[in-house]
Amino acid sequence: MHKKAASLALGLVFSSWLLTAAAAPGPVLPVGAVQAVSIQGQQLRLRTEHAQVEITPYSPTVLRVRIARQALGPDHSYAVVAKPQAAGASISQDAQEIVIRTSGYTARIARQPFAVAVYSPDGKLINRDEPGLGSSWIGEEVATYKSLQEGERFLGLGEKGGSLDRRGSAYSNWNTDAFRYTNETDPLYATIPFYIGVHHGLAYGLFFDNSYRSDFNFGASNRRFASFSAQGGEMDYYLITDPDVAGILRSYTWLTGRMPLPPLWSLGYQQNRYSYMSETDVMRVAHTLREKRIPADGITLDIHYMDQYKVFTWDRQRFPDPAGMAQRLAALGLKLTVIVDPGVKQESGYASFERGLAKDVYVKYPDGSPYSGEVWPGWCFFPDFTAAKGRAWWANEVGAYARAGVAGLWNDMNEISTWGQAMPNNLLFDFDGQPTTHRQARNVYALNMTRASYEGMKAATGQRPFLLTRSGFAGTQRYSALWTGDNTASDSHMLLGVRLLNSLGLSGLAFTGMDIGGFIGSPSQGLYARWMQLGAFTPYFRNHSGYDTKAAEPWTFGEDVLNNVRSYINLRYRLLPYLYAAFHEASSSGLPVMRSLAIDYTHDAHVYARDFENQYLFGPSLLVAPFESTARFGKLYLPAGAWYDFYTDAAHAGGREQLLELAPTRLPVFVKAGAIIPMQSQIQSTAEQPAPTLVLHLYRGEQASSFRYYEDDGSSFAYEQGGYYARSIGMDPARRQISFGAVEGRYDSRFTRVELVLHGFGAAPRLQRDGQELAVTAGSAAMLGEDQPERAAVARVVIDHPRTAFSITY
Repeated sequence: MHKKAASLALGLVFSSWLLTAAAAPGPVLPVGAVQAVSIQGQQLRLRTEHAQVEITPYSPTVLRVRIARQALGPDHSYAVVAKPQAAGASISQDAQEIVIRTSGYTARIARQPFAVAVYSPDGKLINRDEPGLGSSWIGEEVATYKSLQEGERFLGLGEKGGSLDRRGSAYSNWNTDAFRYTNETDPLYATIPFYIGVHHGLAYGLFFDNSYRSDFNFGASNRRFASFSAQGGEMDYYLITDPDVAGILRSYTWLTGRMPLPPLWSLGYQQNRYSYMSETDVMRVAHTLREKRIPADGITLDIHYMDQYKVFTWDRQRFPDPAGMAQRLAALGLKLTVIVDPGVKQESGYASFERGLAKDVYVKYPDGSPYSGEVWPGWCFFPDFTAAKGRAWWANEVGAYARAGVAGLWNDMNEISTWGQAMPNNLLFDFDGQPTTHRQARNVYALNMTRASYEGMKAATGQRPFLLTRSGFAGTQRYSALWTGDNTASDSHMLLGVRLLNSLGLSGLAFTGMDIGGFIGSPSQGLYARWMQLGAFTPYFRNHSGYDTKAAEPWTFGEDVLNNVRSYINLRYRLLPYLYAAFHEASSSGLPVMRSLAIDYTHDAHVYARDFENQYLFGPSLLVAPFESTARFGKLYLPAGAWYDFYTDAAHAGGREQLLELAPTRLPVFVKAGAIIPMQSQIQSTAEQPAPTLVLHLYRGEQASSFRYYEDDGSSFAYEQGGYYARSIGMDPARRQISFGAVEGRYDSRFTRVELVLHGFGAAPRLQRDGQELAVTAGSAAMLGEDQPERAAVARVVIDHPRTAFSITY
């Protein structure tokens, strides 16, 4: 054959092989081209070469995408509680694409091959599938690849170490007992598969609703894509569009639920140790708190209160009268919280174990025998909390705690943790009528445990329960606060804890905390003091330490540390009206109590810098700047606007970096100009009524500002039926006016008068109400108490506050 002819023949053979290879499924199976389109109302259903696809405009700002290799399964989720809203969507199509338009986004679905791209209403690209990659399978693993935008930042993903900006990192989600974890440890205890992307002045949220082990890659080891994948199940995600991060969090918590208001006492200081070994120990600590005038609202018992670590039991030698002890604590203004673990000891005659057997609630192997794993009590069975009967049995059991006067349940070891940390994957779970294995059930186990605990305590008391959990999944905020597990007494862990709490706040969990002082090891005096100062500005304020460490009650570090720590606990209690309003905002809008600066200053590059990423807002107006306990100078960045030093009222211009001299007795805190901060008189617990005057600190600013003040009884669910007191308070510098809106709700405020404390208004501003001059006095404000050497010069005036609207001019 002629060489040219031979070459041509060889080329044709090679081309034919390429075409055949391209058509045949390979080790990576793509969704492929769209072959059929069905529009049912506002829902789009597609059949592609290798998949079934369902795309739903879930609301005007939320788009849901479901992809399965075979038929789509039942629409079941433990995370999502919202139903689709009327999105006002229009759907059109041509030969190249299908287009969905709402008021919040335009989604373009390409046909050849299938791909999704989402744009803002004015045509800017928000998020798109990476061309050539899109969504695909490798075996059972399903993945979606999104184009990595220039300069894109990634926030959230729940309980993850590392930096505020996740760009360049990869993470796995598999709830893990991560004892003595570090900044690099991954995964940790909880799974929140939700992140926020920020680029080109835009932001979006992406929630991947899949409880199998999942992986997220934000440009790690590549510069082409950000991806998310799961080891099984469907590709099921929600893309949330909004101009700002706050709006994204509102939509995400609309999807997955918001926390009910916690009981007021749970916002007070909580004292814990692993372990208080007897009732005598507990009452000694309780009386010492009161004798030393350390405000507190709770004492928590670790596993040694139980009979041989068996859940739902008491060691009657150490704790002979639990109900009586709870009553004696209540007389001191203290509530009792106890730990509960999911492992139920396999022991004949143990009542709870026997009732569980009778109700058939335990996780099983495929052959029908219950799974037994070893943990604190020995060999245990584990309730299947994904089954309605398992949750009902547990809820009934925890009711006994409520009847004994226990007010809070601390849900621990619920990753599930067992010795060996290798629970078999072939274990069977009910999954509410959709039977599955450990592979899909593990990450939602703790969520359903806290659900059962919450429902049991609520049914037994009729009051708001307090729940704490170590592990969880998206939606855990509906039932429980979350703390960050077994941390270490070090400066690095203190600052890591701040980042973890900020990230959890960016992921829908507003009620969070860490073991103040560190659980593993003993802190120095300086570290303990700094950590306790910070603790006063975290949502859940619990001091906790391990059994083999130095005792860590505030009086154990010497008189100087005690005085400093007590001043910050005192401040926490005076700030409770401000803090409670922030919790109400979280319960109604999803905005966290502890707020990364990325929420309010999303597109300011400084807030992501390593020097400033730990800074955060506590509520809407107090900026906290954490530093190592040994640091004597630190770099501070105050975002744009004017700021006040919280202690002295010294003015600071925002939008610039500055070097701050640090004092071991003073946590750097700054107040946003325009802030409205309600405070109350000093109390020793929330069981004590404050003085009848609400102290309202007003910080003069150049922009109009407002604050929604909120009260209720702090314990019941009456607020859900209008049993609350709320009013909007505003400052308008253009009109030189302080306004009080009409009261909403039926509850009567516990405060009969309001004292206005005016910061930045001068020593004697002229104030009028309804044309009448108000009596203004010059004074000072000592935020840390009367021993504070430097004080802010302020003006004060006391007024009554009727339920009707009124205003004051200045």
